[in-house]
Amino acid sequence: MKLLPDSLPSPLGATPQAGGTNFALFSEHAWAVDLCLFDPEDHQRETARVRLPHRTDGVWHGALAGVGPGTPYGYRVHGPFAPQSGHRFNPYKLLLDPYAKAITGPILGQEAQRGALATSPGTEEPDPFDSAESVPRSLVVAVDFDWQGTSRPQVPLSETIVYEAHVKGFTQLAEFVPEPLRGTYAGLGSPGALAYLESLGITSIQLLPLHHHVDDQFLVEKGRTNYWGYSSIGFFAPHAEYSASGPLGGQVREFQEMVRAFHAAGMEVILDVVYNHTGEGNERGPTLAFRGIDNLSYYRLSPENLAHYWDVTGTGNTINMGHPMVVRLVLDSLRYWVEVMGVDGFRFDLAPVMGREGRYFNSESSFFRAVRQDPVLSQVKLIAEPWDLGHDGYQVGGFPRPWRELNGKFRDSLRQFWKGDPGLLAQFAYRLTGSEDYYRYRGPQASVNFLTSHDGFTLRDLVSYHEKRNLENGEENRDGEAHNLSWNCGQEGPSEDPAVRALRQRQARNFLTTLFLSQGIPFLMQGDEFGRTQRGNNNAYCQDNEISWLDWRWDEDGQNLQVFVRELIALRKRHAIFRRHGFLEGNFLRGDQVRDVLWFRANGCLMHHDDWHDPDRKRIGMLLTGSARTRKRDWRRSAHDDSFVLLFNAEHKPKNFVLPGQPETVQWTAIIDTASENGLGQGRQPLAGGDTFPLAAHATAVLRLSAGEEGEAQVFPTS
Repeated sequence: MKLLPDSLPSPLGATPQAGGTNFALFSEHAWAVDLCLFDPEDHQRETARVRLPHRTDGVWHGALAGVGPGTPYGYRVHGPFAPQSGHRFNPYKLLLDPYAKAITGPILGQEAQRGALATSPGTEEPDPFDSAESVPRSLVVAVDFDWQGTSRPQVPLSETIVYEAHVKGFTQLAEFVPEPLRGTYAGLGSPGALAYLESLGITSIQLLPLHHHVDDQFLVEKGRTNYWGYSSIGFFAPHAEYSASGPLGGQVREFQEMVRAFHAAGMEVILDVVYNHTGEGNERGPTLAFRGIDNLSYYRLSPENLAHYWDVTGTGNTINMGHPMVVRLVLDSLRYWVEVMGVDGFRFDLAPVMGREGRYFNSESSFFRAVRQDPVLSQVKLIAEPWDLGHDGYQVGGFPRPWRELNGKFRDSLRQFWKGDPGLLAQFAYRLTGSEDYYRYRGPQASVNFLTSHDGFTLRDLVSYHEKRNLENGEENRDGEAHNLSWNCGQEGPSEDPAVRALRQRQARNFLTTLFLSQGIPFLMQGDEFGRTQRGNNNAYCQDNEISWLDWRWDEDGQNLQVFVRELIALRKRHAIFRRHGFLEGNFLRGDQVRDVLWFRANGCLMHHDDWHDPDRKRIGMLLTGSARTRKRDWRRSAHDDSFVLLFNAEHKPKNFVLPGQPETVQWTAIIDTASENGLGQGRQPLAGGDTFPLAAHATAVLRLSAGEEGEAQVFPTS
């Protein structure tokens, strides 16, 4: 194998060039790096082993003639094996390239990837077993692609509606996807799948992790897999198992084709990314890449004992965001997925880790500063899961611009309100209006509002089960959310009782109505729109089967709920009043000089200070006025819109609400009534100001001003 005279330390990874390929690998503490090449037809047959000849600022590099796309390769890295000093080099282990654009092949067993042998307590020595026959290969890939003139949808934040989906789970049982494409990128980008998502009205699909990931050995031993994919081992490589084109590089082009199809349909693609840890686990886990390349650089190690890992992720290890080359790895990966693979944004798993250069979270960390000034990354959607397991790990409201956050306070407050817990009224109002108590200086679009997501109950299960049902995970039901914060309608599990089913549907509609008509960015989990169930499993991370796959055979309840969700999304899209740029103001916070939101009691009178602190008050009315402006300091003004009344009753008994407005001129028409058979308000006669609206127990109603002027609608009784 001929080495070319010129090679470069950048870009990192395997980069095809004229006459060959340039290879570059960062390892600050290595003594030497061997590049191993394999036969493209027989990946077990090593065809060459070349020691990279150059080292520049910790990057080992060399260019080889005659090596092109499709070539499998791996590294063996030589250096000190000294766990007490943080070093775990072992050249018996074939290692993946952290910058590999594609990865092919399974992991076979675990013994061969073990990097160390424990000879006695507190001592380790390198494991001499060669791992080459049992680990995947990195692939040299050419990443040119014809986007055929498609462009990014660039959906404004105020118009964004996020739909969380799993590539396989969404398509595996979908008859509208051709059978050979089910479970794949091509299947998700197929006309049938796109048509369904378009009909629903979502703007942005958020996909569970698609970085190439590995299955934890304890799952393999139980016949399960890491279905969700939160065990990344390749930050540049699309997971090969989701490719209908095969694992030999076709997964890259197929992923790009999927993104192109979404863009052509006007929808964005957001990736759930896991940069906080890797699939190598703790010191007893497999040596697949980072551990063997430069353990001390890539991982946070325990200050008390560098042989152990500092773990704030619950996975055994934590990426070292205090090292500049690790920060570069993450930034390079993000830019690659935007510029080469075409994605429109990211949801960061356990995102506080990205701000931990020391023990504590820092919103001005080098990573956050780098993202903010980056001309590419600062322009895409960045969504933080704002908690991890470390000290001060709950950071809702703590991320800097331009980050958005999954709002766990929204989820918890709304679940507790609709459960009927006391003292939730003020929190409920804050959540409806964009959570100003957390995002005052960033605006309501900093809040990604969600009620359910992949890691918890589905919406149907939330209103159907008292307790989780996770026994099939093989962990004796110890895993998953401990408590159900939702009122589950008094009966456990599936029910054929029409009254119970109707009540559950009503409660589901309550959740969905408050989700889509709240200020902020709504987030809907796949299948919640038609009442998908996981049979009470609230942690189906290892269930690659019918528990997790969407069952598209809807019953009547599912059909009605799906229609209801489509109508809610359409209502939100038609009326900018539900997706304002700035925060609403009114009598809730600062008096009622600025009347864009007014809150009132069931008797029609405006809320007073003491009402907000009444623990027994679990009902409220809300008037949204359509042409009121946002705050004076905000130069933007909302366009004229209709005015709406929203009525909420979380009590166990019905309540008549007196409607605001001049009786002689104002009329209100119900468009949503979650207690009706289908949740819609068709067929109801208009009501005048001062009339009463009978709101059922555990119900929501939305009424639109259908006659009269905005000022006339703001008339309330004085007693």
